[in-house]
Amino acid sequence: MSAPPGRERNGRAALRLRGLAALALLATIVAMLVSLTPPWRLLDARTFDYLSTLSPPPLPEAGPIVVAIDEPSLAEIGLQWPWPRDLHARLVESLRAAGAKAVGLDIIFAEPSQSPTADAALAASMGPDVVLAADETIIENEHAAQRVRVEPLPTLTEAGAIGGIASISLDPDGVFRKLPTYPDGFALGLLRAAGTAAAEPEEARLAQVFGPARTYPTVSYYQALDPTTFLPDGYFRDRVAIVGLSLQNAPQLDAGNADAKPTAYTVHTGRLVAGVEIQATVYDNILHRLAVRPAGTGLILFGTILAALLGALLVRRRTDWRTLILAFAGLAAIAACAFASLRFGRVFVPPLAPSLAFAIVASGQATIDYAVERRLRRGIVRAFSQYLAPALVEKLASDPSQLRLGGETRELTILFCDVRGFTTISESMKDDPQRLTALINRLLTPLSDVVLAAGGTIDKYIGDCLMAFWNAPLDDKDHAVHAVEAALGMLDAVEQVNRDLQAEAAGRPVPELRIGIGINTGECVVGNMGSERRFDYSVLGDSVNLASRMEGASKDVGVPLLLGEATAAAIGRRMTLLQLARIKVKGRAAPVVVYTTCRGLEEQDAAAHRDVLDRATPSSRATELVSALQADHPMLTPYYARLFAGEIERP
Repeated sequence: MSAPPGRERNGRAALRLRGLAALALLATIVAMLVSLTPPWRLLDARTFDYLSTLSPPPLPEAGPIVVAIDEPSLAEIGLQWPWPRDLHARLVESLRAAGAKAVGLDIIFAEPSQSPTADAALAASMGPDVVLAADETIIENEHAAQRVRVEPLPTLTEAGAIGGIASISLDPDGVFRKLPTYPDGFALGLLRAAGTAAAEPEEARLAQVFGPARTYPTVSYYQALDPTTFLPDGYFRDRVAIVGLSLQNAPQLDAGNADAKPTAYTVHTGRLVAGVEIQATVYDNILHRLAVRPAGTGLILFGTILAALLGALLVRRRTDWRTLILAFAGLAAIAACAFASLRFGRVFVPPLAPSLAFAIVASGQATIDYAVERRLRRGIVRAFSQYLAPALVEKLASDPSQLRLGGETRELTILFCDVRGFTTISESMKDDPQRLTALINRLLTPLSDVVLAAGGTIDKYIGDCLMAFWNAPLDDKDHAVHAVEAALGMLDAVEQVNRDLQAEAAGRPVPELRIGIGINTGECVVGNMGSERRFDYSVLGDSVNLASRMEGASKDVGVPLLLGEATAAAIGRRMTLLQLARIKVKGRAAPVVVYTTCRGLEEQDAAAHRDVLDRATPSSRATELVSALQADHPMLTPYYARLFAGEIERP
């Protein structure tokens, strides 16, 4: 006994959910393992570049001002670099006089210059509001790693200046992303020199950039030497000034420059950012707590699991063309969540691992569904290509949901067709079985083609008998009409086969082929029936038996086509019918009224036929009507002969 449909559906749903759970677990494991590889981490870093610069926060107000050692300054000052140190002393004094609360010189003064006087002038300009750049480098070889630190001249720090390490670390792809964490870093020293209490940045924090090169307000070195002449009044008041190399035309990546580095914004512009601007960026990140915390492994794992479950939710029932649209929407949602976390939570959760897990689950289940659908499609084509027309098989294979097997009850129209006089034909050809087989195939082929063309399903061949039905497995609201149209086409096909046989015989005698057809409409059980090893898609029910009985009774009634009452009722408004007789059917106590139709039958013919039936005994009028009907429709001749002979019970 098969399981109830509801329980079977629940079983399939539970099996699919278990498969999705396993697929989600596999996707999570794969995504997490892949995310640990260096190439993937580089992709995560590039993703940070895009997300952090997609809609960057505005440049903080009253931030550092860059004093650029640039092309105009080199031209205006007219001296070869490095410039005399007393010139830098003049700059410091000028900035201090202009109201700058701190001055950072992103220039390393590690050794005395050739002019002791200039060195003394620079030392005289120093104070606790000045921060000088220091450098720290790690030199590695196969035996050891050596940390080399370059500090400003002691005479400068003894004069009050603060030394700050301006070194920055770059990621493996050469891009500046991580904030330096030196406790005596350059930007941190500037904050302290400006009187701002600032905590040291935590390890592995990512820098938030605000734009491409020259995003910070920038003035040329020569302008800062004389701000009253070149700059608005109070331009440096209560601001921090950072002095360093900054070319007006930002160098490109392939140009190479020791004082310019790629930042997250370089993905948009392809240009480097001056080191002095990077120091300004670090300053604002520390001051305004804008640094971004990379998500830990636990948070990434949590996000990956959620994404895998989202993918499973997307395909929990089925996959189709809408799945692709929803999948893109799901990936966009993951990216949007990563962006919101970065922008509003200052936490970077890489979206690539969750996206990979989501894609594995969605595409994996879609692939499984596609394979199952292909297998189901091949099974449907293999199972029904013998029963249905190719167009109907293709339609059924394209939408298997129309296939409801396993013994469902529905209204069908059943057709039985049998070759009349087949026993006699067989006897005449008993010595030539190949010829007999060829003859039967010659007849059944066009009959089958007519059934398939009318949308019928061929149930089986029983020797010279063909059984077909309509309205299963595909719905057909006009199944009765289509069955009767097929019957008329089958009668036409037999006439054509007889003409062809006569033409091929060249005067030799050939048997004339005739068929009888019975059609009935009613509820039946339809589905795969048989044993577990061999079964057929077939129908069962009393309506089937009645159709078979009417096919046999058509010989007694004298017409090649008999229709049951239910079929006549279903097509009465579409075709002209003749009510023929009452027949007794095995298994039924009450007689059954049968009908027929034929090509060219008009309503006036039906009226004449009713007039004939109303005359209980033959009369001249009845004879006249019958003669006219027989002339127009010769197939009715045997019927009227039996009717007037009293061999048929009038309806």
